[in-house]
Amino acid sequence: MSDNELGAFLRARREACKPADVGLPDGARRRTPGLRRSELATVAGLSVEYLTRLEQGRDRNPSMQVLTALADALRMTPEERIHLRSLNKVASGAIGLCPSVYEGPARTVRSTVRAVLDRLEPAPAAVVNLLSEVVARTSGYERLFGPVGLLDGDPPSMIKYVFADTRARTAFPDWDRVADEYAAALRLEVAQGDEYAAELVSELSFAAGEPFAERLSGPPEPPRMAAVERLAHPQAGQLRLAREVLDLDGGEQRLLVYLPADAATSAALDRLTGRHPGALKAVTA
Repeated sequence: MSDNELGAFLRARREACKPADVGLPDGARRRTPGLRRSELATVAGLSVEYLTRLEQGRDRNPSMQVLTALADALRMTPEERIHLRSLNKVASGAIGLCPSVYEGPARTVRSTVRAVLDRLEPAPAAVVNLLSEVVARTSGYERLFGPVGLLDGDPPSMIKYVFADTRARTAFPDWDRVADEYAAALRLEVAQGDEYAAELVSELSFAAGEPFAERLSGPPEPPRMAAVERLAHPQAGQLRLAREVLDLDGGEQRLLVYLPADAATSAALDRLTGRHPGALKAVTA
């Protein structure tokens, strides 16, 4: 691994970005693939000299305003923005939160809770912590949410998926409502002084921009869960899911169980999880 990962990433994104992508003419006899430094500097509102120092690793501590300008100019996806922010933290030496008594969101699941998950197989069920990280799940949950990309993170994060993964808007037909729900839950944690929640807010504010920041601007309110959540599954099609939520360990974790809300979803989940037809009956949410 290079000791200048930040600069290498910026250069790679610059060279992968075409002039037309940022509203510039292609021109003729271009010796440099993608954008020239001078072109990126102009679009981002930076000097060529400063951009050169960043790419060469001679400046390793750009401000968040600079990173935002570069991410906007290079049309970075939310995933690329998160990666850029992570590289910047490593380059500047700010690679983690300061030590404190609070050790962060609970990621260890009690053996008895895991036993409950085992007995729920192959129904879709998962344990999530206060920051909506998936810390344990059934194989049915993997079959339901793995194909849409929700489990790609380490650990998988439902809120990061909703706001920072472009696939989420396809997976959730009611994305705006889902986004409101997760933002409200995170806003409550921030209001209670959770430093890890505050760090997650900072990360998502940079990665997702206005769709996230606007939802965090209001006063803390209880998250409102819809009676039915719709999911567009690449193999099973349109699903209507009722969620049963049970608090664990005084609210530090929650058990989520997904149930079919109609007969069509019931049949689709049976096929998806390998159950015999009619095993998982539809419920009225």
